[in-house]
Amino acid sequence: MGIYIHIPFCASKCRYCDFFSRVVNNEQDKDAYVDALCQEIKLQKNYLDTLKIDTLYFGGGTPSVLSIKQLERLFAAIFQVFELEKNNEITLEANPEDLNIFYLKNLKKYTPINRLSVGLQSFSDAELDFMNRKHSVETSILAIKNAQKTGFENITGDLIFGLPNQTLEQWNNNLKQFFELNIPHLSAYSLTIEEGTVFGLWKKNNKIKEVDEELSLKMYETLILEAEKKGYQHYEISNFAKDGFIAKHNSSYWTGQKYIGVGASAHSFNQKSRQWNVANIKQYIASIKNGIIPAEIEILSEKDKFNEYILTGLRTYNGLCLSKLELEFEQFYKKIKQTLFNFVNSNFIDFKNNRFILSSKGKFLSDAIMSDLILL
Repeated sequence: MGIYIHIPFCASKCRYCDFFSRVVNNEQDKDAYVDALCQEIKLQKNYLDTLKIDTLYFGGGTPSVLSIKQLERLFAAIFQVFELEKNNEITLEANPEDLNIFYLKNLKKYTPINRLSVGLQSFSDAELDFMNRKHSVETSILAIKNAQKTGFENITGDLIFGLPNQTLEQWNNNLKQFFELNIPHLSAYSLTIEEGTVFGLWKKNNKIKEVDEELSLKMYETLILEAEKKGYQHYEISNFAKDGFIAKHNSSYWTGQKYIGVGASAHSFNQKSRQWNVANIKQYIASIKNGIIPAEIEILSEKDKFNEYILTGLRTYNGLCLSKLELEFEQFYKKIKQTLFNFVNSNFIDFKNNRFILSSKGKFLSDAIMSDLILL
């Protein structure tokens, strides 16, 4: 069981980002939002059938723009309601420019955060500037080294590949620098240019174009190969971990476990229904002040649950279990069985030990494959 807390604040907006976030630097606005989060945590008390949780995840936005005092207030509210299991995982997403030695030492001293997710994105200053990132390569390296010095062993870093005009050599340099820092977990994403982003506007106006698919595939293959050489397990389409560092919280999403989402735009899931909060900070705060969680709710049908299993299961190294498909989703499995085995025959999916698992070729085309397998 886990809790996700959405912090929608950023010091600046990245040109590729379509997540719900706003540029906010006013401490009063942040305090008002934290107040609402603390109140929603109490309102969500009965959403799960247990008050025991084993993962907490602060995502965004940029949660590291919160002060230590604001984080302390959130933890106090959480622990008034919920009980933390042993061997817990508590993650804070952070940008490198926020992870100075003073902030890191205080995170260690005053909060139970034991995992950092650092938005590195690239080890090229030119690429960082192109994405409108506010840190330099030097800042990234210092942030990771300072985190390691202050006792944060469980660290993950994000990288993006497939940037317009990025070469395979540049991508190799990014991977080389990442592995030299001995970061035990890597999340690497192929750039998707979304409408509503700066990159989306630039693409529309023909200022940039998406990288050639063949080159992007080569970058992904290089990622898989180099990560394997360095002893990382490729346990999810975009995620690689050394032994003992698989992300517990994110894995709970992919294995269908229950979780609470707190904050504007946050999603919650209890295996029976899914709900999502309004993606508007002012509306969110006003509603919570009135004791109402501003959420839309969707009751999941059996077909919804089947589609959910396809979308989450195929993302991971465990894949889809044939027995589960036959026993729990028999009527739906019959409808996709031929398509599933067509993907096996074309080497996009491996079938072994009674499990359907995406091949390396299939992982790159995962969205298209899943689209063909889910039922409308």
